[in-house]
Amino acid sequence: MEIHDLKGATILVVDDNPTNLETLSDCLTNFGFTVLLKKDGEKALSLTKRKKPDLILLDIIMPGMNGFETCEHLKENEETKDIPVIFMSALSDTIDKVTGFELGAVDYITKPFQHQEVLARVKAHLTIQNLKKDLQTKNKALQDSLERERKMVEDLRLNLSISLPHELRTPLNAI
Repeated sequence: MEIHDLKGATILVVDDNPTNLETLSDCLTNFGFTVLLKKDGEKALSLTKRKKPDLILLDIIMPGMNGFETCEHLKENEETKDIPVIFMSALSDTIDKVTGFELGAVDYITKPFQHQEVLARVKAHLTIQNLKKDLQTKNKALQDSLERERKMVEDLRLNLSISLPHELRTPLNAI
C-alpha cells in the first residue's frame, strides 16, 4: 500500500513535549493523516473512549500516567486492545524496549526521531492493520458461507432420509 492509500487514517500522538507534538502533527498532517494530540496518558485514554484512532504514537516519560501504564490500559480494554501502539521515547535501553513490546506495542522509535523513519513505521503498521482487518472480514465471510453450506447439506441429508425409504418401499408394494 502506498501512503496515499492510507490517507485519512487517524493517528493519536501522546507526548508531554509541545515541540514534539507540533513537529509530529505537521509531519503527519502533510501526508494526509488526521492527527489527534494529547499531552498525557489520562487524556489519551479519555479520548480513545470517544474516538478510536487507527494508530497511537506514545511517549513513555510523561507526568501522571506514563506511557507504559497508558499502553497497559489500552491493551486491557476490549475496545482499544487492537489499536497499534508505537512507543516514541528517549529511553534506549533494551529493557525499556522489551517492556514496551511485552505490554503490547508493535514498534519502538528512539528519540530524537527522524521524520522519514516515523512515516515509514506509521505506514508499515497502518498497512498491517488494514490487511488484518481485510483478512478478518474475509474470514468472517468464509465462515458464514461454510455455515450456509453445512446447513444445506444437513437439509439435503434430512430430505433424503425421509424420502429415500418411501421411494424404495413403493416398488416393493406393487410386487
